[in-house]
Amino acid sequence: MEFGNKTIVKEFILTGFSQNLQICILMFIFFFIIYTLIIFGNSLMICTIITSPSLHTPMYYFLCNLSIIDLCYSSITLPKMLNDVFSKRRRISIIGCLVQMNTGLFLGSTEDILLAVMAYDRYIAIRFPLHYIIIMNWRTCNIITVIMWSGSFLITTMPTISKPLVFCRGNILDHFSCEALALLELACGDLSFYKISIFVGSLFTLLLPFVFIVVSYICIIKSILRIRSAGARAKAFSTCASHLTVVFMLYGTSMITYVGQTKSSSSNMKY
Repeated sequence: MEFGNKTIVKEFILTGFSQNLQICILMFIFFFIIYTLIIFGNSLMICTIITSPSLHTPMYYFLCNLSIIDLCYSSITLPKMLNDVFSKRRRISIIGCLVQMNTGLFLGSTEDILLAVMAYDRYIAIRFPLHYIIIMNWRTCNIITVIMWSGSFLITTMPTISKPLVFCRGNILDHFSCEALALLELACGDLSFYKISIFVGSLFTLLLPFVFIVVSYICIIKSILRIRSAGARAKAFSTCASHLTVVFMLYGTSMITYVGQTKSSSSNMKY
């Protein structure tokens, strides 16, 4: 098939890994340990929450969702990466690459929104402890979950479904996985639609949830400072520490990747 004077590619060659054997061994050990810890830790978390009636609360319900997302997110890239480390043919089909890209964007966006939901859950628990069960009832949690998953799916997958990408700028993908911005550099035609889609999607799944989290924690801190008991204040802060750590790690890297790099990469893309 031809697109103008360029051949439309059917598979990609991933060049993100080094060919040095010693580096490959170290990378394999590192990724294998990371993937094993992810599988074991999240599986244990999910089983513990499901089998413990005392943990059947909104907070642990959303935490279970987070563990499921982490399991799925790591499983769409790490097994392929572990296989490619020692492979001489680090190839992936276009269909497989697009599925990996869209699934990664979908799960990543869902996780971003979920962290905002968890921040709201912590605010309600600390600010209105006596009304927490009434406000965060199971019907509300289920509605939030459906909107979160379905909304993220539509935002991240509709652009490529409504206007499929066509690749004709070579098949060398300078990455170890099918990352969206790296793929756009190999796509044909006018890419403004996809870049705008990524930027708008980033606003709704990154920037707005992050602002919501910041506002929620400002309210949380104000509520905690009103607590007279030092022990109660420390306990309230401790319930938010791990969530805040994940928020800053995830949102920091995601914003740099999908908001900052969208502008910089646009200057390198030809139309």
